[in-house]
Amino acid sequence: MDYAALPDSYQWGNFTVLTVGVWAIAQRDSIDAIIMFLIGLLLTILTDIIHLSIYYPRGHNLTDLQRFTAGMAIFSLLLKPLSCFFVYQMYRERGGEYAFNLGFPTVSRDRSAYQSIDQQDVPCPYPDLDSKPAPRPF
Repeated sequence: MDYAALPDSYQWGNFTVLTVGVWAIAQRDSIDAIIMFLIGLLLTILTDIIHLSIYYPRGHNLTDLQRFTAGMAIFSLLLKPLSCFFVYQMYRERGGEYAFNLGFPTVSRDRSAYQSIDQQDVPCPYPDLDSKPAPRPF
């Protein structure tokens, strides 16, 4: 008995991305998990548009379940770009650097004033003679 108007591929695709999203949130230090979640969200936007355009129930004699299913699928599709924006912000917070700019105003992290702690200052081969007082002759 088929209750839903959308095919199983719609459900499998969205549940797979949901699973990757749970993994990305659980692995707080993983950049790979969050970029896979972002790419998955972008792909499901495309596949949701295709699924809704092909399998959207037509006709005036739709059941309440079919109307609800189509409404929730459309609502999910409308929220996915906002989800992509927040996932992209999480990607940037985790240290991900991507070359494209979406045009949104962001807070830049100017790191030019910071000194790296990986490299120590090279010691001077000769002591600074100008800072010491000259020895007094007797």
